[in-house]
Amino acid sequence: MPASKTPIYSALAANLAIAITKFIAASVTGSSAMISEGIHSLVDTLNEILLLLGLARSKKPADANRPFGYGKEQYFWAFIVSILIFGVGGGVSFYEGITHLQHPEPIEKTLWNYIVLGIAFCFDGISFITAFKEFNRQRGTQPFWSSVKRSKDPSTFVVLFEDASDLLGLIVAFLGVFLGHQFNNPYFDGAASIIIGLILTAVSVVLARESRSLLMGESIEPQTLQKIVELVERDDAVTSVLQSPSMYLGPEEVIVMLVVDFHDALSTAELNKAIQRIRDAIQQHFPLVKHVFIEPGVPNQPVHAPKHGHPVR
Repeated sequence: MPASKTPIYSALAANLAIAITKFIAASVTGSSAMISEGIHSLVDTLNEILLLLGLARSKKPADANRPFGYGKEQYFWAFIVSILIFGVGGGVSFYEGITHLQHPEPIEKTLWNYIVLGIAFCFDGISFITAFKEFNRQRGTQPFWSSVKRSKDPSTFVVLFEDASDLLGLIVAFLGVFLGHQFNNPYFDGAASIIIGLILTAVSVVLARESRSLLMGESIEPQTLQKIVELVERDDAVTSVLQSPSMYLGPEEVIVMLVVDFHDALSTAELNKAIQRIRDAIQQHFPLVKHVFIEPGVPNQPVHAPKHGHPVR
């Protein structure tokens, strides 16, 4: 089912407001962990903008340069977001923590940190709940990790993982500030920045892996593909389906190539009618399949991508 943009807008508003607040608090208190958290929220704000850009560009209609449309724009920008989380969010946080350990400075006016962290936790918590509800709506009864791996809409799980890392980062930042102030030891603050960087790096690796898989091209679910094959083989003109490669072009758009062994007695006119009939049946029963290429084939013969197919429009 199509994803809602609500979690993205919710996260965008929350992260922008929180980033500004965190940077103000960091300038007042001199907290390294707070600077890292400010950078984290700023990167997340940019991420939401890029996800919205990907969604907008993926809706562009097909043209001569992109005959199958721009659906993979969404996957590309989700991959860029995962790289930004690692390169900017994780890298800068880690660097800030190392620098603070090398040149420790005591945290001043810790009350500001606690106030900002509390406000940020509330906003990020609301954003996380919104994203989690949308993710649950999409996954249905599937297990959590199985749903992440099988999801073809990165905008949903990217925002969810971002918000989860936000909340974890806030907890770590709170502990860094609290322990640093409690024991009068600024090294806790620097260590908190490093841990935040490691959290962001771990999240980035997970998101990059899933986004890369989608960008490279994932097949439609085996159960769905099997149903398509069974539908085709029920046609009176068909002996068997020899090949059925498929690929997601976007969260709601799939291309399928069918190499079919038709009965030898069919005339050219009957073959064309059968192809049209099969095409219409697939499109009626599986709206997700936007493009179908059907090519007659012979068993035990090498199969090549068709030069002239019968596309579903």
